[in-house]
Amino acid sequence: MLKQLMERLPSKIDGLLISSEVNRLFLTGFRSSDGYLLVTSGGSVFLTDSRYIEEARRVVKCCEVREFTSFSAQMPQLCREFGCRKLGIESERLTVSSLKAFRRELTGVSVTTVGTDRLINSLRSVKTRGQVENILAAQSIAERAFEHIKGFIKPGVTEKEIALELDFFMLSHGAEALSFETIAVSGANTSKPHGVPTDKKVEYGDFVTMDYGAVFNGYHSDMTRTVAVGAVTDEQARVYDIVLRAQLAALEVLRPELPCSEADAAARSVISDAGYGDFFRHSTGHGVGVEIHENPYLSPKSKQRLCRGNVVTAEPGVYIPGKFGVRIEDMALITETGCENLTKTEKTLVIL
Repeated sequence: MLKQLMERLPSKIDGLLISSEVNRLFLTGFRSSDGYLLVTSGGSVFLTDSRYIEEARRVVKCCEVREFTSFSAQMPQLCREFGCRKLGIESERLTVSSLKAFRRELTGVSVTTVGTDRLINSLRSVKTRGQVENILAAQSIAERAFEHIKGFIKPGVTEKEIALELDFFMLSHGAEALSFETIAVSGANTSKPHGVPTDKKVEYGDFVTMDYGAVFNGYHSDMTRTVAVGAVTDEQARVYDIVLRAQLAALEVLRPELPCSEADAAARSVISDAGYGDFFRHSTGHGVGVEIHENPYLSPKSKQRLCRGNVVTAEPGVYIPGKFGVRIEDMALITETGCENLTKTEKTLVIL
């Protein structure tokens, strides 16, 4: 990754200073709460403090590792050492106070934010085979959790208990972390796309929507399934079928060079044509990687196009306030000619 980043450095800058935890992880494979990565055409160095230095020297193989003690003492010297006089930094992930400190302490160095984030984000959006394998490993954990939770959900268990059971299963079956705070909602609460689990007990006839994921080697998975408990009404069955058809329509069109807005439109048109357009209130999908939400975004306003190596979600939904909601979500890898669905769990309506 560092080689690709160095090859793409704009001619107007000599190097990049990576300070955010997520981009350091992406570029070095090493997670730490503290550190800097200096990437220049003359070489690169990863700096971290005494808490991480031993492990960093074992894990980081892409560049030199040095112990970090003082930004003001070390960073100007490193810039001189690597011939870096104009330095790009991450504007999207930097506080105003940090930017002021960088400009104050990097004596003799011109600091710019122009183009840095776009360059890194473009690299992150295209996954290598190894990164896809990490996402698949994370997804496998999440899918095993779904198989487990189907035997746990029944009338009387609470939303919080379902979320905790999913979390415990994933963390005890190989997940290093959760992708995000697990969503597990039931009944009328399923009309809230990002509902927070409550003490509400599952009842006969409820939909239960679960949106969750696992992290493996720093890479996230993301899936949503909606199941029914006991029985469904005709309206519940109809809405579930509409959402499923919308999701399949989005997956069907995914391919390189497709405008992301068209992927969104493929799902949205199915829902709108069925008369539920006003109840689909979010974008169809987003990229997944070292963060749960990253480029590209499958939204009506997106100007992006898909390319080979993107991993994106397809997650349309219908949410009827006071009644119920349905969301179905898979992850897909964009291939040379289309996409590969990375989610293998069943999507036909499950009635427990």
